[in-house]
Amino acid sequence: MEKRKLAILGSTGSIGRQTLDVVGQHPELFEVELLTANTSSELLIEQAIRFNANTVVIRDESRYAEVSETLAPHYIKVFTGMDSICSLVAGDNIDMVVTAMVGFSGLESTVAAIRAGKTIALANKETLVAAGEIVMRLAAEHHAAILPVDSEHSAIFQCLQGSNGAGIERIHLTASGGPFREWSKEDIAKATKEKALNHPKWNMGHKITIDSATMMNKGLEIIEAKWLFGVGHDRINVVVHPQSIIHSMVEFADGAVIAQLGYPDMREPIQYAIGYPGRLPLDNRKLDFAELASLTFHAPDEERFPALALAREALDRGGNMACIMNAANEEAVAAFLQDRISFYGITDVVADCMAGVDFVERPTLDDIYATNDIARRKAREIILRRL
Repeated sequence: MEKRKLAILGSTGSIGRQTLDVVGQHPELFEVELLTANTSSELLIEQAIRFNANTVVIRDESRYAEVSETLAPHYIKVFTGMDSICSLVAGDNIDMVVTAMVGFSGLESTVAAIRAGKTIALANKETLVAAGEIVMRLAAEHHAAILPVDSEHSAIFQCLQGSNGAGIERIHLTASGGPFREWSKEDIAKATKEKALNHPKWNMGHKITIDSATMMNKGLEIIEAKWLFGVGHDRINVVVHPQSIIHSMVEFADGAVIAQLGYPDMREPIQYAIGYPGRLPLDNRKLDFAELASLTFHAPDEERFPALALAREALDRGGNMACIMNAANEEAVAAFLQDRISFYGITDVVADCMAGVDFVERPTLDDIYATNDIARRKAREIILRRL
């Protein structure tokens, strides 16, 4: 494998930090060209110096002077703003773009990288949720490969290797069940953000951890799987697997089911994406089957976790509906983390927005950006009324 030059968008977040951990284990195979962060200037500076990045972007303009002055003696170029990110990812010095930004903000830079024909290691699920049809069409037009980083979609991708193009009968997305898997609906209704952030298996950022608690993350993953693998949501099954050892499964026409297993560790799917098609050594915990004792599964309870039904509704309706759902969810999760709405208030806000924002059957990319803005404003209005 030739040395790959990476752009890591959102390098100071959970996925970005773990990507750099993988890079640090294989310095002979990866070179860091571009790092970006929103506001975490101190960590961005530390990362840039450690990995000798060529360029960094700090989106928060108020922190530009600090980053620029600190990195000047290291001859690391510094820019600010989303326009800079979109321009830099298209550079000839970049082979692969790791999209580790959180939320809808990752769409613009991902589209810029796709239009430049870059290989995308996609960790930003909201890109495909909000604009899946458009993004996949652009990727085909510009011959930009999209390699999934989400553990579930990486598992599906790995299960499909060697299938010789055989059709998928069903995809089984596994879910940990989150911190409220065994809670009653009445107790979940009173859940605090501290309880919701206490994930039993995965160490993730706040937004995705709350999405796991509501099971909206699994709804987003259903939508993402549809676009990545070309499978209708009626053939995408969600199964709760509390041990989080099986990361997803693919069922084929003959009834055979192939699964990908491993202890919860996001570095494995990250490494598989940035090292594809090879497999590289990784300093991680290896499975000991004698220690596993048992693996259990059960169906999700959509009455206690209504986000799953909302996601399937969004897919059924198509158009800009998943974008509406995603935008409303981002605003509602932020409000919950600020103690402004209750836990079930999150999905209530999403449902109200899906019912109250204008539907566009065949949206353009401009329509998607406009929908995101409109849905966010609507969600904020709904949240204010609930206070």
